[in-house]
Amino acid sequence: MKKTFAMENLDCANCAAKMEKAILKIDGVKSATVSFFAQKLVLEAEDDKWDAALQAACEAVRRVDADCRVVVK
Repeated sequence: MKKTFAMENLDCANCAAKMEKAILKIDGVKSATVSFFAQKLVLEAEDDKWDAALQAACEAVRRVDADCRVVVK
């Protein structure tokens, strides 16, 4: 499954790179792109691990920048 999410309060490209690196280490994640300029996260993960991967990705974003969040609707 692959989905795109908006991000709020992503302050710099360096933070985006750190978030992307952390998300790529999550079990079940196939690919992840965090774009500072577009303020978006594109996450692709195995279908059976999607919910856990998304939750872990949101936590990874908060660890890098406590003010930033992934908008999950």
